Amino acid sequence: MTIRVAMWSGPRNISTAMMRSFGSRADTVVSDEPLYAHYLAATGLDHPGRDEILAAQPQRWEDVADTLTGPVPGDPAVFYQKHMTHHLLPRIGRDWLGKLTHAFLIRDPSHVVASYAKVRGEPTLDDLGYPQQVEIFRTFGGPVVDSADVLRDPRRTLRLLCEGLGFAFDPAMLSWAPGPRPEDGVWAPHWYAAVHASTGFAPYAPAPAEVPDRLRPLVEAARPYYDELAAHRL
Repeated sequence: MTIRVAMWSGPRNISTAMMRSFGSRADTVVSDEPLYAHYLAATGLDHPGRDEILAAQPQRWEDVADTLTGPVPGDPAVFYQKHMTHHLLPRIGRDWLGKLTHAFLIRDPSHVVASYAKVRGEPTLDDLGYPQQVEIFRTFGGPVVDSADVLRDPRRTLRLLCEGLGFAFDPAMLSWAPGPRPEDGVWAPHWYAAVHASTGFAPYAPAPAEVPDRLRPLVEAARPYYDELAAHRL
């Protein structure tokens, strides 16, 4: 029976590298941000590659939910779904989420905001996805991993994550061939250059987060959500 893993991450994290890691397993198929087109259609936001994204994915969340909870071609052991938490808009029903096995990829908000500020000047708390992550965690639970822990010790953290999800760790998750993959979203040319050049998780390189003064209140608003999830990290 296929284990359907919904991995919930905010932006400016290692979510694509994590998708690569799971996609390196022979028993796993992956889905890249399946709610992205619905998110763009519902919000009207103009992201890079918007027209291609809207054409490539279902725009109704109900259709996405049916795909993510329905039959999986080939009956793989694991169906890994990379989700951006902010894509889970309030208008989207939640009942179908009960059919998935949830996991959470978190990152300290000071580093998220510092990174996000370089690509968007005025992010909001909803853009960062922390409230949505906590909502899902409180309702469904699931293992929590911090990106810093993944980078410090990928083997240990991924082993604990796999065990928490109900299947064995595979050493193949620690490395992958460079370049694009067929499962990459059509937005990959705009965002995935670093992952396409990689062959594994980057070394952990701690550095102080340079948060603009105007965005420090945003970090403080996100902090309680992060702390709640971090208290459960593996």
